[in-house]
Amino acid sequence: MKLFVFDCGAVGLPYRAVLDGEPGNISVPVPSFLIQHARGNVLFDTGLHREMAVDSVGRLGPLSRFMTIEMTPEQHILPLLATVGMGPGDIDLVVNSHLHNDHCGGNEAFPDATIVLQRAEWEAAHDTATAAKSGYDPRDFDHGQELRLLDGDTDLFGDGSVRLLSTPGHTPGHQSMLLEAGGRKLLLTADACYLKRSMDEVKLPRILADAAKTEASLRRLREMREAGLETIYGHDPEQWAGLPKAPAAIWS
Repeated sequence: MKLFVFDCGAVGLPYRAVLDGEPGNISVPVPSFLIQHARGNVLFDTGLHREMAVDSVGRLGPLSRFMTIEMTPEQHILPLLATVGMGPGDIDLVVNSHLHNDHCGGNEAFPDATIVLQRAEWEAAHDTATAAKSGYDPRDFDHGQELRLLDGDTDLFGDGSVRLLSTPGHTPGHQSMLLEAGGRKLLLTADACYLKRSMDEVKLPRILADAAKTEASLRRLREMREAGLETIYGHDPEQWAGLPKAPAAIWS
């Protein structure tokens, strides 16, 4: 099993959005992960929509009051995939941690892939009464692909190598990923834990759907890290700077 990390740009936002109570602003990386498995190629999140590179204010709409986008056209998921010799038809599964714009903006590029996410997330993103206020934009994720909706923790291939962990709180159906191969385990937290400090201090972000569930998910992941798991945090600029990026593989 191989793992590649893609640099899909960055988002600038108030620091308190990712660590409540912190002053000032922060620029956080936007990652996507490619897992090459014997039973299929998997993307874990797809970064930002291609329009963000040319007119982020227009694409964001009212969210542009709180967010700025740092992205070039080359940081869209398709040019990034090309750096490892792959195209949209090579992706079998797109696993979304959740359906905010920096995690599913590239979904439309994979019309033949199956989209894998928690049922609670899909339903929350289609709740007409609350979806827009919760940061969901159907232009990012509603493209008619085949869906595989999950209800809790799932062993994606049935061999223990790629497990999806239900970690609600940031959004109602957020999920993280646990990879295991060759005696090595790696936890991809996505937005269940933005920063290393979030986990170290069990400190919540301002952006969340449910504080109690966010804390419970964060503590679950922290226990896993304390048991010895390597951990890649969802948007940690300091850790990000030291991670190998595609076309280099982080696992091979």
